[in-house]
Amino acid sequence: MELEKIKKAGKIVVGTRQTVKTIENNSAREVYVARDAEERITQPIIQSCQEKGLPVYFVDTMAQLGKACSIKVGAAMCAILEQ
Repeated sequence: MELEKIKKAGKIVVGTRQTVKTIENNSAREVYVARDAEERITQPIIQSCQEKGLPVYFVDTMAQLGKACSIKVGAAMCAILEQ
């Protein structure tokens, strides 16, 4: 179900750097994180989301998340942006 929300979202950003920027700029509505991404990368972002009250959803694999984001490689995380 979460993957469908990504596919239907108006605007998303994909990747760690872009997701961090949107969280810092308060422009992210919700964040998606791949469970198989490296914890040292994902943990600070998850913590930042919790501090800002942003919902975080988990996807099983980076490959699934990348596919939902319409890219041909895996993605550790993505964010749906505020409209």
